[in-house]
Amino acid sequence: MTSVPTRTLPSGDELPRLGFGTWDLHGETAEEAVRTALDAGYTHVDTAEGYGNEAAVGAGLADADRDDLFLTSKVLPSNLGYESLIEACEASLDRLGVEYLDLYLIHWPNPAVSLRESLDAMATLHDRGLVRNVGVSNFSAYQLGCAQRVTDVPIAVNQIEFHPWFQRPALVDYCRETDVAVEAAAPLARTEIFDDEVVQDLAATYDRSPAAVVLRWALQRGVTVVPKSSTPAHIRANADVLDWELDEDDLARLDDRDRNHPVYDTPTRDWTDDVYGIAE
Repeated sequence: MTSVPTRTLPSGDELPRLGFGTWDLHGETAEEAVRTALDAGYTHVDTAEGYGNEAAVGAGLADADRDDLFLTSKVLPSNLGYESLIEACEASLDRLGVEYLDLYLIHWPNPAVSLRESLDAMATLHDRGLVRNVGVSNFSAYQLGCAQRVTDVPIAVNQIEFHPWFQRPALVDYCRETDVAVEAAAPLARTEIFDDEVVQDLAATYDRSPAAVVLRWALQRGVTVVPKSSTPAHIRANADVLDWELDEDDLARLDDRDRNHPVYDTPTRDWTDDVYGIAE
């Protein structure tokens, strides 16, 4: 793999702008996918308490040099109380088999729990050295601004749904204005984007996969991407986005595909689901 570009976080740590996502990967499938990703040159791995796969991800990482990795996990919204957040992080570390996380994210905002309380817990984890960088996920500009107001620990990252069909320019602009790195969750729109006619046309023009075209577009727009796959060929192909570029006209064609179409960050949620759930 060509050297992965990085984004310098407020801590001085370097965030690799291409990572490996593990949503919906479980057991031996997750373990082998992580090993394949490491073999392909990925050093940034993203998981979450809510994915239910931290032990498998940790097994896949077990033979890697920890100092070479950038490891992210996330805390469930039902665990955002002060004590439960600290306990959730400690449990994630135990499952992953590591002593610290490079980045720990609030997976979803939870209006039933004080954001100040959650971020106080994050600050404690940061002070204890269990978390090197603090971030959020699926936060609006309003929610992100609130988070920045109530903590002294910089919010380093906002991981959001972002792809050509759901570009969220106002949110992305706010992140850039406040030095928050944007990470694209579901950067391939969970494969829905592959059938887009412009994506198909550009894939043929550049002799690349539709996935590579979409990932390259996001990278050139300054966004970090964490695509996931369980297929070794796809894992390697998703890394083949670093030694070529889309020209400006073709970037603009993809910019024009925005249709405000989310694949997961929809206006309503099933609040009984563990990933989104608010404890009663």
